[in-house]
Amino acid sequence: MAEKTVSKFRLIKDFQEKRNENSEKYSRLNMFLVLFFPFFISSMAEINQFKKVGAFLGFVAERPTIVIFDVIVAAVVFIFLWAIIHRAWIATAVQSFIYMALSITELFKYGTNGNHLILSDMKLFRSVKSLKSFAYIKITPRLIIYCLIVILFMALVFYFNPKLPKLSPAKRLITALCCAVPSAGIVVLPSFYMPVYNFFKVDTTAATNAFLLNEKFDSNSFLAFIVETASENFANRLVEPENYNEEYVDGITDVDIDKTEDFNGGKKPNVIVIMSESYADFRAFDRLDIDESVYAEFDKAAEEGHGGVTITPTYASWTVRSEFELLFGLPVRGINTPNMPQRSLADREQPALAQYYKSWGYSTAYVHSFQSSFYSRSRIYGQFGFDKMIFHNDQSGESDFTVPVEHFGTYVDDSTVYNQLLDLVKTTDKPLYVHTTTMQNHQPYDQGEDPTDEFGNYLQWIQHTNEGLAVFLDELEKIDEPTLVFFVGDHFPSLRGETSVYNQLNLTGENCGVLYEQKYFLWSNYGADYSSVPENEVSFFYMPYVIFNIIDAPHDAFIEKMMNFMEEIPVYSSDYDSSTPNNEELDVLTYDRVVGDVMSPCPIPEEILETSKEN
Repeated sequence: MAEKTVSKFRLIKDFQEKRNENSEKYSRLNMFLVLFFPFFISSMAEINQFKKVGAFLGFVAERPTIVIFDVIVAAVVFIFLWAIIHRAWIATAVQSFIYMALSITELFKYGTNGNHLILSDMKLFRSVKSLKSFAYIKITPRLIIYCLIVILFMALVFYFNPKLPKLSPAKRLITALCCAVPSAGIVVLPSFYMPVYNFFKVDTTAATNAFLLNEKFDSNSFLAFIVETASENFANRLVEPENYNEEYVDGITDVDIDKTEDFNGGKKPNVIVIMSESYADFRAFDRLDIDESVYAEFDKAAEEGHGGVTITPTYASWTVRSEFELLFGLPVRGINTPNMPQRSLADREQPALAQYYKSWGYSTAYVHSFQSSFYSRSRIYGQFGFDKMIFHNDQSGESDFTVPVEHFGTYVDDSTVYNQLLDLVKTTDKPLYVHTTTMQNHQPYDQGEDPTDEFGNYLQWIQHTNEGLAVFLDELEKIDEPTLVFFVGDHFPSLRGETSVYNQLNLTGENCGVLYEQKYFLWSNYGADYSSVPENEVSFFYMPYVIFNIIDAPHDAFIEKMMNFMEEIPVYSSDYDSSTPNNEELDVLTYDRVVGDVMSPCPIPEEILETSKEN
C-alpha cells in the first residue's frame, strides 16, 4: 500500500514537472492559447445558441462589431480572473464554466418558453428544483460536442500551463480594479455605456414587451444581449420618487368619497378569485380555427354572469406580475415592471387587498396548488393579510389541501383546486375572500394523445379546466351562501421557442398586443348586479375594484382614487401599450403602499403596521 502511495505521488510530481517544463518549452503556443481564449470562449457560447457553426459565421459577417464587443468583454473578464486567481488554467476554467453555464441556461430557457435569458432571471436559481418540473431540458449530441470542445481547450491550457507575468499583490489589485471599474460602468453609467454601445452598434432599443426583447436578442445575440439588458435593468431599477412625501400623497388621496354604505345593507357575499395558470383563449386568432367545444363551459359561465377583457401585465411567464396586480390592486408599471415584483416589497405587513376584506369581517385565504417555496410565496405572502394559506408541495410529499389531491398531466388537477375552494366555503363561518392561483395548465405540454403536439395538448388541458369549472359552478349553485366568482388566466402560455404556434402566427413586437388581452368572467349564484362593470378593456389591477363595486363594498380615499384612475387611465401597462405616458400620481401611490411608508389610507390598524415596520 505504501509503495502504491509513493508511486502515485511520484506520478503527480512528474506530471507537475512536465507542466512546468511545458510553460517554458511551448511559450509561443501558450501565448497563443491565452490570447485566443477570449475569442474562443465567446464564440463557443454563441455557437451554442446558433446551433450550427455556419449560422454563427453568418452572424459574424453581418454583425462583426458585436463579435468584437463580445471578445473585448471576454478579455476583460479573463484579465480580471487572472489578476484575482493568478493561474491561467484556473482563470480559463472558471470563465469557461460561467460562459457555458449561461449559454446552456439560455438555450434551455428559450427552448422552454420562447423568452431569452436576462441576468435578473438568475434570482430564480434558489428555486431550481421547482423549475426542473417544467423546463424542457434536452441534451443533444451537438451540445455534448460543444461542451467537449470547451473541456478539451481547458485540458490543453492545463497541460501546457501558460505562465502569466508575475505581479506584486498591489499590481494585481490595480489590474483587477482596472477591469472591474469599466465593467461596472458599462452597467450603471449611461454616459459611459451608451457611447460604447453606439460604437459597437449594439442594439439599445427599449424593449417594452417580450417580443421586442426577443428581437433585440436576434440583433445582439447572446453575450451582447446579456450585457446590454443588464444596463437596461439597472437603469430601470426602482428608486424613491423625487416628490414622495406625506404632503404629496395626501394631495393625491384628497378626493370626495361617494360610497360609504356597507354591502347592500350588510349582506357580504363570498368572493372567489381564480387566476388560472396559462389559461388563454386562442380563438383570438381566426387562422387557428379552434374547436368551440374547448371553451364552451367558459362561454356558458360568461353568459350566465358577465364576460369581458382585461389587460395582463405579462406574457408567457412571470405569473407573479399578474398575481401582484390582483392581490394589491396596483400596477407593476408603478414599480417599473419587475419580473418578480414580490422581491421589491418592503419587509413588513403589506396593505394588500386581503387586508380590506379582513377589516370588513371576512375570513381570508390564499390557495396555490404548487410548492410554497416557489417565488418565496409562503414567506412573502404571509404579510398580505391571509388568515389561511394552502399549498401543495409535491416534492416533499406534504400538502395543506384538505381534499383528495388528483393530478392531470404534471400538476395538480384544477378540479382538485375547485374542490378545495368548495370545502373552504362550506367550512368557513364568516364570509370568505379567497385568491387562488392554479397550476394544472403550466408547461410542459408533452403529455397527451400526441406528445409531439404541444399546442393540441394544451387545448385538451384547457378544455379539462373548463369542464371542471362547470362542475364547480353547479356545486356553488347548490350552496345557500351568496358567492361571486372572478375567473381569469394569468397570461398566454409559454410555448417552445422556434416551433411554437406564436412563430406560426408571425407575431412581432408591433402586433403582439392581443397576447396581453385576457378574457374573464364574473359569475354569481345570487344574481349579482354587473351594471358597474366597465365595458371597455381595463388593466388587471383594476379588477379588484370592479369586484368591490359589485359586492357594494365601502370606499376609503385610496379605493375612491383608484376608481377615478380606472375611468381616467383604463389601461396602464408598458408591455401592452408603451405609448401611454407615466402617471406620476399612480406611480407614487404604488411606491407608497408596497415599498414606502404607507402614507395613503390603509386598512391595516396603525399599531400593527408600525409594529411590522419596526420588526
